[in-house]
Amino acid sequence: MNHHVKPPVDPALLEHRNLRAGEFWRAVPAYEHVDEKTFLDHIWQGRKSVKTPEELFETIGGIVDPTFLEDAKEGFRRAPMAVRVSPYMIASIDWTQPYEDPIRRQFIPVASKLLPDHPRLTLDSLHEQDDAPVQGLTHRYVDKALFLPLQTCPVYCRFCTRSYAIGPDTESVDKASVAKTPDMWKDAFAYIASRPEIEDIVISGGDTYQLAAKNITLIGESLLAIPHVRRMRFATKGPAVMPMKILTDHAWTDALTGVVEHGRKLGKDVVLHTHFNTPNEITEITKQAMDLLFARGITVRNQSVLIRGVNDDVHRMTLLVKRLSWINVHPYYVYMHDLVKGVEEMRTRVQTSIDLEKAVRGTTAGFNTPLFICDAPGGGGKRDIHSFDYYDRENGIVVYSAPSVKPGQSFLYFDPIDTLAPDAQARWAVPALQEEMIREAVARAGGKVAALA
Repeated sequence: MNHHVKPPVDPALLEHRNLRAGEFWRAVPAYEHVDEKTFLDHIWQGRKSVKTPEELFETIGGIVDPTFLEDAKEGFRRAPMAVRVSPYMIASIDWTQPYEDPIRRQFIPVASKLLPDHPRLTLDSLHEQDDAPVQGLTHRYVDKALFLPLQTCPVYCRFCTRSYAIGPDTESVDKASVAKTPDMWKDAFAYIASRPEIEDIVISGGDTYQLAAKNITLIGESLLAIPHVRRMRFATKGPAVMPMKILTDHAWTDALTGVVEHGRKLGKDVVLHTHFNTPNEITEITKQAMDLLFARGITVRNQSVLIRGVNDDVHRMTLLVKRLSWINVHPYYVYMHDLVKGVEEMRTRVQTSIDLEKAVRGTTAGFNTPLFICDAPGGGGKRDIHSFDYYDRENGIVVYSAPSVKPGQSFLYFDPIDTLAPDAQARWAVPALQEEMIREAVARAGGKVAALA
């Protein structure tokens, strides 16, 4: 008898393979009579996206408590980001418990759950504009640049790190401008061509899903023509929130495929980076779209954001990682939620990320295990979550340094105040004590950093 044979696996360990299928959208009153062909039409998805409280009421009014709709109406008014939610996402929300649903939390604000902002929050917490040599281009890392050719998205995430620029103006935010036209893009291309150290370009925004097919080709070919550019990443939330576009917008998918294939002939790497945050976003439609990209040889990597009530427990995060792997999307990063205004109830502690990384590692292959990181506020770039110089857990102050990005500075991340003990919360209410706590944390980090970012 072979005593080394493992017992049959618990079916629960295969939960990641159970993808939602069928015409699940018909449970939503507004989509009750929508057939599959219509629902999979990306143009219909865009036209029927929910953008106002009135449209939300017309879509789901018959299946939620009216008090939720009033709560959402006030949430819309106070949000720093405009609201736009695709029918696919609306149909993926569990409307029997909308307050707890991880998809609702990401896209539809409710006033009753909002928390006061941490006093150190800003709109552009990563200081992207401080590293912008021309409009729509951020050059922070020596060999990499971030190109922002548009400021619209198929949906608007409440927690967007670029709430300072993305989407239409709101009551609380007048948006900054990015490079929105092909003539403006030429300045970015010229700058990249003039800097031989730049090898890697991230094309984001906004969302490259919103670029016309001809502009996917224009941007891709313009960058491939620059000899020292070796790597390109088209960034999009689209596969998570509107996967049917890949299946039905043949011109867009063909344009992306063309750039990938041309890059490969030149010995250059062109990939797609996307953004799934919860396993609930992944359905059989998603798998069909990812299968198509896989068949065309297009690499897809995922960058999640760690969000309270969305993916901040071991089960959900592990299920997300394994489900992404199942559909051939490589889990790449899990970011700490950026220090942006208006969404404090969505942030978690750095300790949460540390604990999740420890739990997830070993549940699947290493190359399908994401890095848990903090994009250091103030422009320090991406730091491994464990690589802090000091973590004051009592007061929720984390100090990072970035010697290869901006030497001689320290970069501070702050845990949400409501997660701290009452004594610590009281200290944050006193401006003089805030400065004292920060100085102490930086000193304990080694006292070797010259300036605060």
